[in-house]
Order: sequence, then structure tokens, then C-alpha cells
Amino acid sequence: MRLRLTFSKFGTLRYIGHLDLHNLWERIVRRAGLPLSYTQGFHPGPRIQLASALPLGFIGSAEIVDLWINDSADSLDRPYKEMLQSAAPPGLVISSVEIVDERGPALQTKVVSAEYEITLLESGSSSGLASSVSNLLAAASLPRVRRDKTYDLRPLVESLGYYPGVGSRFPCLHMRLAAREGATGRPEEVLDALGVPIETTRIERTRLILQNT
Repeated sequence: MRLRLTFSKFGTLRYIGHLDLHNLWERIVRRAGLPLSYTQGFHPGPRIQLASALPLGFIGSAEIVDLWINDSADSLDRPYKEMLQSAAPPGLVISSVEIVDERGPALQTKVVSAEYEITLLESGSSSGLASSVSNLLAAASLPRVRRDKTYDLRPLVESLGYYPGVGSRFPCLHMRLAAREGATGRPEEVLDALGVPIETTRIERTRLILQNT
């Protein structure tokens, strides 16, 4: 049985890496008393797939993980969400659990885009930002260098908006970036292109968009 969970990750869990998060889910399933499925071969591993790695320090409010468990069809009415949530540490909240096709494609291959909300925590960082956003969207290309290789950031920015703060609310940026294999936009690189220091922001990934969803 393949369970697909949507969950949020915040607080101190913002600072655990992708591999540690994978290991954390293995412990959660064990604590919940569910029979986790393992791969075959000389080095069996837990059948767990995280949709997309989240950089250290980023909040994830709609992350996705697939878990394979050795439950039968007779167990469909088990309260999986409650069982797993009770075994989860503070800072990890499960919002939904659904049963999906066991033979479907790998979760990582289904991610096409990701949405982010970037809160600007210092007033000076938003000065002239509306104009910078307009200029970025109007640009035909945005040559950048990543790992000593030149690439074009512009086609990876699917949407970008600036929203001034109102009252006690900080100003923020909303962006949707491509997240396909070999074509992934990174919010920190968009911020750099806009001239916004990343240390003056709080970054939250608010949605992962899958094929056919």
C-alpha cells in the first residue's frame, strides 16, 4: 500500500537536511507501529520518497512524501493520519493522507513547479522592489552561473509578484518556479537577481505542483 502524505515542516525542523528528513519519516512509521515496506536486494532500504529537497532554513507548509507499508486492503479504514501524527515530533504536522497507485511513477518525477512566499523582514530590503520585479519579468533572459555553468534563470520563473506590507504585515514576494529535473528555479537566486539579501527574508515553500493535479 502506498500512502501519500502532505505535511508542514517548521520550527527547529527547518534545519534538518533531506537525508535526515528521510530517516525521520522511517522513525515516525516505526513509532506508529505500521509495517514499513523495504526494497529488495543486498542493501534493503525503506520505501520512502520525498517529493523535493527543501534547503536548510526554509519552511515547508505543503511538503509531500510517499510511504509504502505492508498493509492489506482490509486495513483501509485505519486512522493513518492520526497514527502517524501521534508519532511525529514537534514542528511536523500532517494535513492529509491518501492512498495512491503503488505502481505509479516516482514522486520526484511528478513535481513540475513549486510556489514560495518570501517575507521581507527589513524595511530597506523592499525599497524599489516593485520596479525590480517588473524589470525581471520583462527581461528576455537572465544569465546566471550555477556550479561554474551558465544558465538562464528567466524561463524558470513562472510567476512573480510583490505585495507591500499592510499594517503590521511585512511586505512579501510570491513566486512560482519550475521544479523539473534539470530545470529547477531557486528562490535564493531570484532574490539575488532582485538585489534582496537572503538573510533579510523568511522563505516558505507553500505548494508543490504535481503533474495532472
